Order: sequence, then C-alpha cells, then structure tokens
Amino acid sequence: APESLMQALEDLDYLAALDNDGNLSEFGVIMSEFPLDPQLSKSLLASCEFECVDEMLTIAAMVTAPNCFLHSPPGTEEIALTCWRRFCHPAGDHCTLINIFNAFKAATATPTHPGNSEKWCRDYFLSCSALSMAEMIRAELVEIMKRIELPISEPDFGSEENLLSIKKALLSGYFMHIARDVDGSGNYLMLTHKQVAQLHPFSSYYNTRRIPEWVLFHEFSISEDNSIRVVSEISPHLFAELVPQYYFSNLPPSESKDILQEVINHLAPVSATKEEEK
Repeated sequence: APESLMQALEDLDYLAALDNDGNLSEFGVIMSEFPLDPQLSKSLLASCEFECVDEMLTIAAMVTAPNCFLHSPPGTEEIALTCWRRFCHPAGDHCTLINIFNAFKAATATPTHPGNSEKWCRDYFLSCSALSMAEMIRAELVEIMKRIELPISEPDFGSEENLLSIKKALLSGYFMHIARDVDGSGNYLMLTHKQVAQLHPFSSYYNTRRIPEWVLFHEFSISEDNSIRVVSEISPHLFAELVPQYYFSNLPPSESKDILQEVINHLAPVSATKEEEK
C-alpha cells in the first residue's frame, strides 16, 4: 500500500538512514548490513558509541528470536510467574531478557550434561528452541560486526553507567516507540498515533505495584488485546536529549508532547552551554 511505503520511508528518514535525495545514507548502508528491523539496527550501531555493544547484541538476538516465555499449563501460572520473577530486572524487560539469556548460557555451559538446557528451560517455563535460536542469531550478529570492523565493547552489565548506556542506545533507535501512562493505572497512550495500550502479561512490570509513567516498547500488538511488548522505563529527560527535533516537531499535539516540550525547553540552555564549551 502506498501509505505503508511512505510511512516506511519516513521512518528511515527519522533514523538518518536516507540522504536528501531519498537514497541510503552512509549510515543507512551500514544499518542494512544487519538482518534486523531498521530501528534495531540503529540501536545496535548506537551501542558502539555508548559502549554497551555486548548487551545490545543480546537484546537484539532475544527480541528477534521467537518469544522465550512458554504459556504455562492450567494451574501452574503462579509457579511460572515465580520462576520468571527470578530474572526480573528493575530497569525493565530488555534487561530482564539479558538476565534470561545469561542464565541460559550458564546452564548450557556444562557439556557433561547434554540434556541440561532442555531440563533447565522446562523448570523455568522457558522455550529452549527460542533461546537456542537467540544464541545463533547473536553469533551471526557478532560475525557481521567483525566483518564490517565495528568495535565490540567488553560486557559490563549491571553497572549504573552500563544501564544508562543501554537505554540511550535503545532510545536512539526506538524514539518512535514511546508511551506514557496517562492515568496511573497502566493505560499507555502512544506518542505517535495516540492509541491506548496495556502492558503485555509477559512484561516484568505486569501485575506489580510500580507501573512506570514513561516507557519505551519494542512492539505494539493489536491482536494481543492492544498490548505493548518488551517494555522498559525511560525518563522524559533522556528522551528529550536523544529525540531528533525533526521527528518531535511532527508529533501530533498531546498533553505528553507538552510535558516533553517543557523538558526540552529546560534542557536547551544546558545544551547551548555544552556547545559553547566544545
């Protein structure tokens, strides 16, 4: 459909993947080397700048592979939730996925027990095939990074600086996937097309007391009761710092946009000072 094609071109333009003539920019050519969604490619490349490549490779592999959470048999839902909570990370679902992948890798690191990975996955209500697929995807992405000579930073998962870097890398690609809880009860209004969505039941924030106000999400699914999947909390200040002005100015008017505009106005003098220092 022409509308879909125009939307795709507009999205690539926002991601700096096109030049003024509508051809792939130099950055766009590098992005196209990865067999990933453009937004994920952009986040992976941004992670080189923010030195969190190791963690971003894991996130990219986990969101590209099939969903790793298994639908628990009737009567075992609470047990499954208890198992999954072991991996929950306070920073959100993206970091939770890193925890799951790292735990899976540790469980499969014992070659003397070949069936260990299947048993471990069954015990935690996780899909062994999905996690094995994520492992393969990650290895392929590492090969591409090496082939095009991009730096792979050392793992530093868990430090405050690293968590902030991961969010910056994610925001660099997913600034179009931002939503705000408008009433404090988990009704998220998306900035781009003003649709209301709820958290997916597999989210680490689902059924918890602390529902973040501003979130970045990986995807929006109409078929799954208008839910947003793979969600992490972000601060409006971080969004204001990294959002392209051209994209922000094209957002439809909303209360959320007004709040962000105030944050941007507040940041403007600081940015000007930094530029002068440079």
